[in-house]
Amino acid sequence: MINLDFRDSRPIYEQIKDKIKNLIVSGALQTGDRIMSVRETAAKLTINPNTIVKAYKELENEGYIYSVKGKGYFVADTGSILNSQSSEDIIAELEKKLAELCFLGIEKEKIDNIVKKIWSERND
Repeated sequence: MINLDFRDSRPIYEQIKDKIKNLIVSGALQTGDRIMSVRETAAKLTINPNTIVKAYKELENEGYIYSVKGKGYFVADTGSILNSQSSEDIIAELEKKLAELCFLGIEKEKIDNIVKKIWSERND
């Protein structure tokens, strides 16, 4: 599920947060799915549970997951995500990345194909 890169300059909790977010966005984790508990994740990754708690709390604050006392953490519905992180922020991030791709000389057709592929996967 989650593999850490200890050579990555980002903190471990950010890596965990990003990996879980990617699992949710890609559809590997669906709305209502239970994610591993703090203890399970800490044991599997052999890291301090406080690191997991920090990642989970940030995901919860961003609306990607929610907790149920005594039951664990679950994937939130997309409405929660949009309420906590506005679509304008996400679009601004996308614009920066697209500008970077243009700067690197990536062809428009390649970008169009990526967008079409993602759109068709999510809307079929």
